[in-house]
Order: sequence, then structure tokens, then C-alpha cells
Amino acid sequence: MTANDISEEEAPHKLFDTLLVLDFGSQYSHLIIRRLRDLNIYSELLPCTQRIADLPFQPKGVILSGGPYSVYDSAAPHVDPAVFDLDVPILGVCYGLQEIAWQHNQHNVLAGEKREYGHAKLTCEQGEGSASSVNVLFQDVPNGVDVWMSHGDKLSHLPESFSTIAATSNAPFAGIAHNSKPYYGIQFHPEVTHTSHGTRILENYAVRICEARQHWTMEEFVGTEISRIRALVGEKGQVIGAVSGGVDSTVAAKLMHEAIGDRFHAVLVDNGLLRHNEAETVHQTLTSHLGINLTVIDASERFLTELKGVSDPEKKRKIIGKNFIEVFQETAHKIAKEAAGTPNAGDIEWLLQGTLYPDVIESIAFRGPSQTIKTHHNVGGLPAAMHLKLIEPLRELFKDEVRILGTKLGIPEELVWRHPFPGPGLAIRTLGEVTRSQVEITRQADRIFIEEIIAAGLYRKISQAYAALLPIQVVGVMGDKRVHEQPICLRAVETTDFMTANWFDFDRPFLDKVSSRITNEVSGVCSVFQNITSKPPGTIEME
Repeated sequence: MTANDISEEEAPHKLFDTLLVLDFGSQYSHLIIRRLRDLNIYSELLPCTQRIADLPFQPKGVILSGGPYSVYDSAAPHVDPAVFDLDVPILGVCYGLQEIAWQHNQHNVLAGEKREYGHAKLTCEQGEGSASSVNVLFQDVPNGVDVWMSHGDKLSHLPESFSTIAATSNAPFAGIAHNSKPYYGIQFHPEVTHTSHGTRILENYAVRICEARQHWTMEEFVGTEISRIRALVGEKGQVIGAVSGGVDSTVAAKLMHEAIGDRFHAVLVDNGLLRHNEAETVHQTLTSHLGINLTVIDASERFLTELKGVSDPEKKRKIIGKNFIEVFQETAHKIAKEAAGTPNAGDIEWLLQGTLYPDVIESIAFRGPSQTIKTHHNVGGLPAAMHLKLIEPLRELFKDEVRILGTKLGIPEELVWRHPFPGPGLAIRTLGEVTRSQVEITRQADRIFIEEIIAAGLYRKISQAYAALLPIQVVGVMGDKRVHEQPICLRAVETTDFMTANWFDFDRPFLDKVSSRITNEVSGVCSVFQNITSKPPGTIEME
């Protein structure tokens, strides 16, 4: 059995009852996954263009997401018709409802006379079908609940063999169900918090209709993932992995250490782009507190030389990713050579990465409906000639699930709740060209910002915070003279899954203090701004 065979055989969708979400490009698609995971039901998202014949697992049910298209347009994306041959329940949400109707008859959908965005009152109706499941979708959902609409098109006719099970004043077919098959469509979005009883509707579908078991927990995941790692790596296999001090790499490293012990070699690459005292802090934490075998490599000159003159953020990411892999390969050979003649003798074949599910979602370029937001450092920008095989134990997890997992593994709370730090480090928080002096300005401003957040008791209330250096000059007055220096931009957000986020609203005295400290203590800075953009339309990192 090959490594790929083992990896697929032990994949969560083979071990846990799984609901498949086919994404048509809705900004809410990931929320469907989140709501199902909150119900302890494993779910995965794939593009709407997924060929059903190539699907590596049998889902318990399929959800067709919303999307920004009109199903009757010639360029509109459509699901593989074979999805209806899977013999599993199907739920269409918004565009997904229209896709189900269009698949049955292409004249069933038209542009609405007036669009419907925002709250609507939903009236539930009794379906007339013979199947006992026709009316289960809205079981225990009261009449007149608020639901969240976001559509311009609507059904012109009820598809043949379907019954109406819900309506609003503007959408007479706001909920439909097939009379004999477990096919359902709803015009509203149950996954958003604006929809009252939305989680109940999804639970009715997943548990009562699809009969999915609610056994997706981090307690279950730990055991299955450790078994998968051991089967994948083998009895003598060696793994090398990057650590940065962030929660993702720390949890991934601890999980790997639990699985294969000292055959896992953690490597901290000091690329000159780390936070203040990062290398010293990480070394102390991983070796003394977690018992992990750690090697620290000072490659700062190498990285900063490669980045000289580069301002484009995508090029930065690719340069950093390429050099990381090269350093890992060099370090792997060195560690293997030093281990010759010891119980840990052997070639290092595997590279551990702390890829998370949002990384995967954001980096997949779907046909038409989804755009690639950025090349993620964990899932893009790696050289084709990489000589190490990837192992990604956190790939199916959201950030909050990683933190729960970290707690289960006994990682101290202050590490589990540490704010994320991007793989490219301060290179993407130093906008424009990256030089040693520019990075140092970013590093010191960030140190002050985080110190004040901790002192104010706000650290756990904020999901991620950092200071970024902007590549412009603004006028200021310092020491009774005019200066043209750079501004610092503060970024702080609140989020659960890092797919959407709200900016954190600091009070004025806090911002006054931070601004005063940065402009007084950090040479080269005369102004401080705050980024107050939510995600979307912004992203959490500024590059």
C-alpha cells in the first residue's frame, strides 16, 4: 500500500460520517461547514465542478451552496448531474435551490421582479408528498421566523414532483421538498446567524434526514490522526517540520511528537522575519515545556538577501516558500548524517506543515465562482522539485478546532491562545520592499502593540493583532521640526474561524497610549493608523 493509499484510507471522510458541501462561490459557503462541525458532524467543501465519479468517498448527504450567478446564464456553473445518482439526501441553499429546480427543468428559474436582501418572515407549510421526510426539514422550527435572504432570481414554477414547504412574501417557493426523494431546497441562508433557528434546520437535515452520526470531536480525531501518522510514516520514518511559535505549528509539532517521538525533528528557521525574541521563546517552550526535539537555523542573511528589491507580496511568498523548503532539505540531510549509527538513523522523507482548512479553502481556484485570494504559504508557492513528502495533520481543521486539540494534547493555555503568525512572517507585514531596517521597525512597533494589548487584558478577546509598516512617507512634526517618515498601521480582529472577521474596536485612551509609545520609541515612524476593515471585503493580513 502506497503512502497516498494510506493517507486516503485514514482520511476523516473515510472514518467519520461526512456531509459534502459543493461550493458555487457564496461568501457564506464555509459557514455551512462551520455550523455542521459545531454539531459534531464532519463536513468537507469541494468546488461545484467536482466530478462525482472522482469523489473519493461516499457522503451521507450533499449541500449545494449559494452563489453569485444566475442558473439560466450561459456561463453559470452547474453541478455534475451524477450527484443525483448518489442516492443520498440533497439540500440546495439559495443558488443551490435554483440549481435543483434548473436541473429538473431549465424554465423553472427567472429573474425576480424585485430583489430580496436581508430579513424576511418565513411561513412553514405542510408538504403533500408521500415520503415521511418531506416535512422533517422544518421540524421544531416555529412559523414566522426571521430568515436571511440574498437573491435576485427566484423559482417561477414548482418543479415537478416537489411540494412547497415554506414561503415568504416575495418568494412563494422559499422551501421545497421532493414528494418521494430526499431532495430539498431553501431560498434563504440557514448558515448565517441572521437566520433564526438556522442551526436547527441544518441539524434536521444532517441528523434526521441524512442520519449522520455526531461523532466528529477532537477526542476522536486525536486517536485516528495519530494512527494515520504512524501508518503513513512507518516504524522507522523520520519527519522534519517548521515551527514558528504560532498555535498551528505548535499543535502540529506536539501531535507529531505524540505519534512518533524523537523521529520528529522540529526546525525553527530564523529567517530574519520573526517577531521580537521569537527564536529564544520558541526554543524554551518546545524543548523545556513540550519535550520536542528542536533545531534552530539562523538563515536570516539568506532570506533577506533573496528578498532584496522585491515588493510584490506574491513574489515575497514564493521566495520565502522556496527558501524554506531548500533550508529544510539541507537541514534534513544534516540531521540524517548526524543520526547515523543511532536508533534514529535513516533518511528524512517527510515535511510537516500546519496547514489548516481555511488555508485550503482560500487557496483553491474554483472554476468561475471562486477566485484565488492569495497563494497561501502552506498550500502554494512550493517548488515542483521538492524532495520531501508533505504531511499535514491539521489540514481538515479550523482554528478553533486546533485550539481544542491543543488543549487535549496538554499544551499550556498561553500557547494554545497565542495569536496566529503567518509563514512569511514580518515580510508581509512590512509592506513594500523588505530590508533588515524596515523589518526592525515593524518588529518593534508590533512588540509595543502586543505589550499594550496584554497589559489592557484584551489579548484573549482579540483573535489576531499585529502592527504593519506602510511603504509611504507622511509629514510629521517631531522635536520642533518637520519630518517625512513612515506610518504604522495597527490591525486587530475578532473571529471564530478566520474565514470572516470583524475589526476590534479599541477605546481612545488605549489607542492614544499605543500611538504615543510607537512614535516615541520606534525610530522612523511619525504616524499611527488603524485598519478598520472587516473580512470581507478585506483580509486579515494586509499582504
